[in-house]
Amino acid sequence: MSVTLIARIKAKQGSEAQLEEAFRDMIKKVRAAEPGCQAYILHKANNDPTQFVWYETYVDQAAFDNHRKTDHMKEMGRRIANLLDGQPQIEMLTELDRK
Repeated sequence: MSVTLIARIKAKQGSEAQLEEAFRDMIKKVRAAEPGCQAYILHKANNDPTQFVWYETYVDQAAFDNHRKTDHMKEMGRRIANLLDGQPQIEMLTELDRK
């Protein structure tokens, strides 16, 4: 079964553009190098320009675990560390059924 991650990430005031740029770079890398990633979608809150939400789906837990270990994920972690306002809120979901 596929696994889904929903991550809510808040940028420090004034760091929104830098964080969005880092996220957009990451999207390109994931889509090019991770066939186990079914969806890697970035959102920005309409009422709060500092609030970003990721929706990610992986074919299985192994594909998600692989994503977390990639060089581009480690690089992004270092790149955004000083741009965040607090810790990301992460929710993991396991798919039960699909039409």
